[in-house]
Amino acid sequence: MRRDLVWYVRQLEEAMILTSAEYDLKAERRAGRTGVWVETAEAAEEKLGAIGVHVSRWVTSHGLAYNVTTDLRYFDLIVPCGIQDKRATSLERLRGQRMSLENVTPRIVKRLGDCFRPDFKRRRSKVCAAGSGRRKAPELTASL
Repeated sequence: MRRDLVWYVRQLEEAMILTSAEYDLKAERRAGRTGVWVETAEAAEEKLGAIGVHVSRWVTSHGLAYNVTTDLRYFDLIVPCGIQDKRATSLERLRGQRMSLENVTPRIVKRLGDCFRPDFKRRRSKVCAAGSGRRKAPELTASL
């Protein structure tokens, strides 16, 4: 089991960067700032993806927010990630066209699998293993 939170966060960022590239967008990391950033004509940089992870006994909760169709007006009410003078953006805004979660979700899930593959493993659910007759899809689990 890999117990490296910085590595874990960087893999979440990498999955968002790779997904962005599938839409012809260059997303990048920024030194000292967690998340994924893009250069835009309107601003020097805007945040496309955020990460918020809670870890207890090496089990994670929360995760990433990859803004696809996000209503960006909500960000006018806060200072996103506590960073003044930086805006949040979305895939839809950057592409200038309607995007669907149904289209983007499988892509980011695949990229998460690509990034975590050495630590991903399929396991049968207890329901399926117990032979209760109810079938449940295998779960993907990641180890830190």
